[in-house]
Amino acid sequence: MNADVLGALTRYWGYESFRPLQERIVGSLLEGRDACVVMPTGGGKSLCYQLPAAMSDGKTGIVVSPLIALMQDQMAQLTQMGIPAAVLNSSLSQPEQSKVLRQASAGEFRLVYVSPERLAREDMVQWLKQVPIAFFAIDEAHCISEWGHEFRPEYRQLSSLRAHFPDRPIAAFTASATRQVRHDIIDQLRLKNPDKYIASFHRPNLRYTVRECPSGTQTQLLLRAMRNYTSSNVIVYAPTIRRVEETVDLLEEQGIQAIGYHGKMDAQARRQNQEKWMSDEVRVLVGTIAFGLGINKAAVRAVIHLSLPKSIEQYYQEAGRAGRDGLAADCVLLWQKKDVGLLTYFIEQMEDPAEKERSWQRYHTVRRFVESRKCRHMQICEHFGEKAKWQSCGACDICGAVPAWLAEPVAAPRRKRRAAVAAAAAVGASSRGTALITGGVKANAVVSGDNNEELREYLREWRRMTAREQGIAAFLIMHDTSLEELCRRQPLTMSELRRVSGFGDRKTELYGAAILEALSRFKNGARPSAATSTVAPSEETARLLGEGKTFEEIANIRGRQVSSVASLVADLLERGEIDFQPEWILEGHRRQIEEACGRLGMERLKPLKDALPEQVSYGEIRVVIANLRRQKHAD
Repeated sequence: MNADVLGALTRYWGYESFRPLQERIVGSLLEGRDACVVMPTGGGKSLCYQLPAAMSDGKTGIVVSPLIALMQDQMAQLTQMGIPAAVLNSSLSQPEQSKVLRQASAGEFRLVYVSPERLAREDMVQWLKQVPIAFFAIDEAHCISEWGHEFRPEYRQLSSLRAHFPDRPIAAFTASATRQVRHDIIDQLRLKNPDKYIASFHRPNLRYTVRECPSGTQTQLLLRAMRNYTSSNVIVYAPTIRRVEETVDLLEEQGIQAIGYHGKMDAQARRQNQEKWMSDEVRVLVGTIAFGLGINKAAVRAVIHLSLPKSIEQYYQEAGRAGRDGLAADCVLLWQKKDVGLLTYFIEQMEDPAEKERSWQRYHTVRRFVESRKCRHMQICEHFGEKAKWQSCGACDICGAVPAWLAEPVAAPRRKRRAAVAAAAAVGASSRGTALITGGVKANAVVSGDNNEELREYLREWRRMTAREQGIAAFLIMHDTSLEELCRRQPLTMSELRRVSGFGDRKTELYGAAILEALSRFKNGARPSAATSTVAPSEETARLLGEGKTFEEIANIRGRQVSSVASLVADLLERGEIDFQPEWILEGHRRQIEEACGRLGMERLKPLKDALPEQVSYGEIRVVIANLRRQKHAD
């Protein structure tokens, strides 16, 4: 191992050794060679281009990244480590952009992050020719391929990099690319005899479980899961914005703190919710596929999908956000027959015949994955072109590893969603505290090697408070893996702290004294503050209705979509917890909905929506149906 490279790894990152393939990839970039790198989520891709850039005195690594938030996070992390870095995107004012352009031209940054759209501009290309470039790193490189599951046309323009900068190395990085996509990446970027690094797609610490949920049972299983992972970080993926908001409300009604994340939230709200989850202020995050890119949280014990994914690549990437610390984690896919209709509907809306055909191929691959009786790990590996070396993985439902909470039978409720919730709550109450999982792993147990949960929570609280004071994200101060090691080692001196993984020179200088002081306070009796309780969504909505607020006003106050508020109001009506108020629904709309219900029945919403004027919303239909059912029950 090159002593200079290892010295930089220890000095900046506080790590004593590399993960598999990292050292060789760093070597390729330092030696000026092109590279194509496929490494799973959590495998440490960013270090592979950040470290050689940090070692390139007077030169700059140009990183192409698709998301502003991801660029800003990485820049902030590098700054915390003492590595000069900058971003060039629309979040900067014009004077700020001009300053970055001047400094970069003078070689003052080791890394500069740019978007693919900006890099395609002629003025940007001319400016880059003045920058002392060490190499180009293309993050999320599968976006350049039409066969990639997240194809973005603006990535295609990166093919001009080789023509403009023929002597600069280009390295492509992705977590999920099939053999076909890898070949396309190399062709599109015109990589010259690239070094190819393909890490194994086998994640043996992850247990894949797939369950088709008969009508009404998915909610019960979700609540069972939440009570199984009571002290763990969990991601729940929902297919639509409305489903995200309904799921958050559902969980909070059951006393399970959760927050949402989706594309229609404003950027600040998304950022705040992400940070609450990252800092363990709230353990459960419910999001659409908009959540997760670039998320660097190691101790996620479960990722739960509430619908069929669009592709194996998408599922692998999202499920792979569990267990990045190498410890056991669950990836549970709870799908329903209606998911098929939703996926096929979206595919049929596509106008490009070639893209439609590729989407159909992905759809059929996903159907085979969930319906096959073949080892899940084997199916995933073979999809990406890796030959499995086992017959039975021992870590998926097909090979006999099923969580105990999922193995128990579930009785399907007759009709109402709230009936499912009530049944699930009863199941959860009877099984609370039972964490046994086939294979001997306890999902909600402390798996870090010590049992000092109070110290862990105390340090999390210290991290949250410090981040708030500094106006930065908590993970920038220290990652979960470093926090866990602090709990194990409990260092007494700066030199002992320096040996904790993740504490390089700069980070030790910034936070070392405060961390040692926090550990000392804990030993002297200090304890984490008690968690604050939250008002149930139904209580808050009922209170706001009582104050005369409209559905739109309640949606703004609660940070929800109007349709989600209407669904919750319908639930409250049907349960008899509130009374219907005529001002909620336009009189003409109410009469039209009631007349349509008399003709078509109330079991299915779509025929009603199709039969009504376009201005009548699904939310209004739900509220009127709930009132009719309540009246019928009363009679």
